[in-house]
Amino acid sequence: MPAPSPPRPLVAVAYHSGRGHTDVLARSVRAGARSAGAEVSMVGVGAMDDAAWDSLDRADAIVFGAPTYMGSASGAFHAFAESTSRRWARQAWKDKLGSGFTIGACKAGDKDSTLGYFATLGAQHGMIWVSLGLLPGWHLSHESENDLNRLGYFNGAAATAPGDLPADAVHKADIATAEHLGERVARLTAIHLAGHAALATTRPAAPIT
Repeated sequence: MPAPSPPRPLVAVAYHSGRGHTDVLARSVRAGARSAGAEVSMVGVGAMDDAAWDSLDRADAIVFGAPTYMGSASGAFHAFAESTSRRWARQAWKDKLGSGFTIGACKAGDKDSTLGYFATLGAQHGMIWVSLGLLPGWHLSHESENDLNRLGYFNGAAATAPGDLPADAVHKADIATAEHLGERVARLTAIHLAGHAALATTRPAAPIT
């Protein structure tokens, strides 16, 4: 009997955007995930309602996103994270895949702290964290600022834009890096779901007693 086809991956992008820059990355993650065949829901965590919580609960993967403010994710994202405690208590998101993205005005700064915070939040929920899966770009003399992962982050996707410029100033390489993250999350989620479907058909039947 052939194994049933696994369901189409459901990916939720749970993010807060202060001035629109993070929204640019969120939409790029969505584009990448869709290119890999996933269904994607966008959840603005600043105003959660029952429909938004349902999108996160049903998702096979959740990608967290927020700007980096004062060394960590924005306050609105932190408030959302605290509000997930009931789901943490019952491990409602256990074994979902997770990842994250952020943006800040400085090329270095504390974006890695934000990505690490997302990874810890995911670990508390029992999620399986998806790294960016790219070597650093723009770190050798023949490379350029147009490379994927030009800022050299690994726990997720990171971007930078001057603090006095609008959201359309987000660098194209950072947009492409966020798209890569979305595609990678969707692809690995599909593999995860296929593994579950295969195991469901190969487990031996329980003995008759």
